[in-house]
Amino acid sequence: MSSKRLSKLDAPKVLKDDEKILQENDFIVSKTDTKGFITYCNQIFMDMCMYSQDELIGANHNLIRHPDMPRIAFKLLWNLIQQKKEFFGFVKNLRKDGGYYWVFANITASVDSNGNIVGYYSVRRKPSKKGIEAVIPLYKQLVNAEQRGGMAASEALLMDFLKKNNTTYEELVTSLQDM
Repeated sequence: MSSKRLSKLDAPKVLKDDEKILQENDFIVSKTDTKGFITYCNQIFMDMCMYSQDELIGANHNLIRHPDMPRIAFKLLWNLIQQKKEFFGFVKNLRKDGGYYWVFANITASVDSNGNIVGYYSVRRKPSKKGIEAVIPLYKQLVNAEQRGGMAASEALLMDFLKKNNTTYEELVTSLQDM
């Protein structure tokens, strides 16, 4: 493990419009503790984000959070997984070199024999191209709302979007992945 735990503060400051695409049959796997610090990562994860195992183990998972991602997505994620429910979603991740890659993420709580949450387990796969194209404008609107009015504004915008489209968040992301 590296002597310094990496976090979002260590993420690249200069972004590049350079996308790395996950292969069809690749799965990114990682595990974290209850605070989001990485305890396990597979080789595909290291290859995609361009960090070594030594850099990733002990680092906070938010190290790879891309600024194009709305914070409300992570609020939904944490709300669901802390209730021991699954989270599914389209996530744009930041690579060490400032580039990015998209994933369709599934995140669940890991529980001990007494049902206590001891960490989180995430499997990410290649997202549908049409799904990404559909979430990009929505994510831009949500990020803009957050910049203007904080998390509450972003959440209100998302809830309004879901209501207007007569869907739930879970139904939306599942249908987009099936496109």
